[in-house]
Amino acid sequence: MHPEISFVEKPTLTGERVVLRPVCMADALAAVAADPEADRLTGTHATFSLETLERWYGSRAEHPDRLDLAMVERTTGVCVGEVVLSDLDVHNRSCSFRISLFDRRSFGQGLGTEASRLILGHAFDTVGLHRIELEVFAFNPRARHVYEKIGFIHEGTRRDALCWNGEWIDGHTMAVLADEWVAHRGHPHPAR
Repeated sequence: MHPEISFVEKPTLTGERVVLRPVCMADALAAVAADPEADRLTGTHATFSLETLERWYGSRAEHPDRLDLAMVERTTGVCVGEVVLSDLDVHNRSCSFRISLFDRRSFGQGLGTEASRLILGHAFDTVGLHRIELEVFAFNPRARHVYEKIGFIHEGTRRDALCWNGEWIDGHTMAVLADEWVAHRGHPHPAR
């Protein structure tokens, strides 16, 4: 058991293309301007005012059971999304993972892949987690491909988990375990 497991520390993680840093109130501007496609892909029905998002981002440092990091593109310094570890279960050393790119112009550039590997490395290597899980909706095969590429394994399907514009969408549960991460470090398939 690891009773010291928490997300009290809010690190800055630096990759080749992105920097992940603790979210701050100013990140609300990027989030409020997010492309509606970002909401659809994450199954987010609610809309939020700038004031609500400022309060939300401004309060994230106070939560030891979640880690909210802004994804900043290194070349521009622009906040292009966020990565979140939440629902920390200390006794089972597990949590949930979520990522959102705010602008479709950031899609397909590898920013999300790098950000995911950075935060998973932190979660397993520094925090000491055993399991990280996520849910990806059936209408987001691009994201599922990225999750598989970095080592998440499909564990099951929640049928009709989301109703989007009157259509029922399945949610796929995926997870990666610490021993899997140690074996592949986010690169489970050898380069061809």
